Amino acid sequence: MDNMKERILRTALRLFAANGYEAVSVSDIAGELGVTKGALYRHYRNKHDILDSIVRRMEQQDAEKSNDHALPGEALTEDSPPDTLESYQSVSSGNIIAFSKEMFRYWTEDEYASLFRKMLTLEQFRSREMGMLYQQYLVSGPVGYVTDLFTSLGIPDPEKKAAEYYAPMFLLYSMYDGAVDKAAITALADDLLDDFPENASRQKAESGKGQKRK
Repeated sequence: MDNMKERILRTALRLFAANGYEAVSVSDIAGELGVTKGALYRHYRNKHDILDSIVRRMEQQDAEKSNDHALPGEALTEDSPPDTLESYQSVSSGNIIAFSKEMFRYWTEDEYASLFRKMLTLEQFRSREMGMLYQQYLVSGPVGYVTDLFTSLGIPDPEKKAAEYYAPMFLLYSMYDGAVDKAAITALADDLLDDFPENASRQKAESGKGQKRK
């Protein structure tokens, strides 16, 4: 990406995360960069065009991280193509845990993702669009994705278990932001995630016994 376009994106995202999307103007972004509004408009049509580019970057990075861990890059739907269904069938608990650990670090330690998360947290109640993005990236989206992954593993009550699995991560994001010892929060996230295989195996075994008794 063109260096100036990248500088605009990162500067805008920092301002959005600190002050809120609605409160930041194109003039504010240009002033922070030390350029004129005209120079900024040569790269982006308006402020929303900048936001759209930020979201596209997040979509691209999310897909890349899923691919890195051999996980599906999208949630299942009724119209999902056969290759998406096949990718879910090859999922393992090890893939999920490694992916979850990396995603926790990504949302907390990666400057771009962390600022994006903070922007959505700040703006979720001020804008319907931001509220939808907040749900997509940080709440209902991740829970739905994990539900699909757990379903592919045959874990009983996958939606409930997905909520139980993801809820601590969601809490730990907030704890991380205010923590003095951030490494301790990351270590706690790792410990919680490492408990998953044992718990999942026990739940599947208990489910199997219950079905036999019936």
